[in-house]
Amino acid sequence: MNKKKIINDPVYGFINIPNELVYDVINHPYLQRLRRIRQLGLTDFVYPGALHTRFHHAIGAMHLMKETLDNLREKQIVINDEEYTASLLAILLHDVGHAPFSHALEHILVHGAAHEDLSSLIMERLNEEYNGKLNLCLKIFKNQYHRKFFNQLVSSQLDIDRLDYLNRDSFFTGVSEGKISAHRIIKMLNVHNDELVVEEKAIYSIENFLSARRLMYWQVYLHKTTIGVEQMVVQTILRLRELIRSGKFNLPDVLQIFLEKDLNLQDLKEKPDLLNAYLCLDDYNVMWAIKQGNRSEDKVLKMLSGMLLNRNLFKVYLSENPVTNEEMKGALSNVKDKYFLTDEEAEYFVLQGERTNAAYIGGGQRIKIISKSGDIHDIEEAADLPNIKAMRKIVKKFYLCMPKTISL
Repeated sequence: MNKKKIINDPVYGFINIPNELVYDVINHPYLQRLRRIRQLGLTDFVYPGALHTRFHHAIGAMHLMKETLDNLREKQIVINDEEYTASLLAILLHDVGHAPFSHALEHILVHGAAHEDLSSLIMERLNEEYNGKLNLCLKIFKNQYHRKFFNQLVSSQLDIDRLDYLNRDSFFTGVSEGKISAHRIIKMLNVHNDELVVEEKAIYSIENFLSARRLMYWQVYLHKTTIGVEQMVVQTILRLRELIRSGKFNLPDVLQIFLEKDLNLQDLKEKPDLLNAYLCLDDYNVMWAIKQGNRSEDKVLKMLSGMLLNRNLFKVYLSENPVTNEEMKGALSNVKDKYFLTDEEAEYFVLQGERTNAAYIGGGQRIKIISKSGDIHDIEEAADLPNIKAMRKIVKKFYLCMPKTISL
């Protein structure tokens, strides 16, 4: 069978699959599942074009990793064939553990488990299936390989993951502020003492990268309407869980397994059938559950499901100050009176929380600049640009969301 295939990607054009192992992993059901998980979760409620998937992102990230490794080899950085393939697999599989709608239901279906933990667990199972061919891939992914720059390419302040998702998400949402010079940044990457560095002539490209990331967070990832619709989906799932556990609702779907009782990462490690069930979950299971909920006799579930299906979304109020107890009590009282709900039922319709945005954290995951003389500096020191210094500030916003018919 010919496994030297070419994929036509809307962002980069033609992408080559480099070898048979990579081809087999791409075609494995675990990775194909990502075709059914949207990259931006529920952001298409705001940007209708944001319907691209985690599979798109995985393929694009693999392509950029291939470009990066080829570029480093041209700069006389020794990368053997095993390291090369392992790095491609690590970035290809870095999101394989995502829950339906990406981050929206993270920690909800498998308690306390980040998608990276689930990705690692799934990669371990794949490694068994491929007779240890993913050993080095796992070491790189878990940052257990002695050549640290490989892990930095997968997960750091300037990694391949971010280089792809900024351009890809910008492309599909139409938010041009997110577009970055990924190919130029890749050309400027180098390795010093087995750590990833950027040549100093790329400083302005890095500034643009950090600025684009900050803007994309406020305009796309943390858009207030997206926050509202994510909360609505979470509350719908929580209501389903409450009804299922009390015997008032039955969901003939694999999703019910994760709603009947609290499951954690250890449960999935110890019980292979639970991991099998998780690997059957995707956006379609959740949307089907929401449609079933719209036919329910339970008032709360029917209201939440109907509002989602008809895009009658929560209104979200953003503030630099935390929501006060008086504001919460007032909103809950108004919801109760408007919809004739109990205290417990009203809590599904009034939510508060916070979101933070920091383009550059620094500290243990610094972006390092190498000068022509070979000196290494943090980007903040090397650039001498006030914009980068400002990006280290963590901006926090508090939100309160509720039905549009309710006023504060």
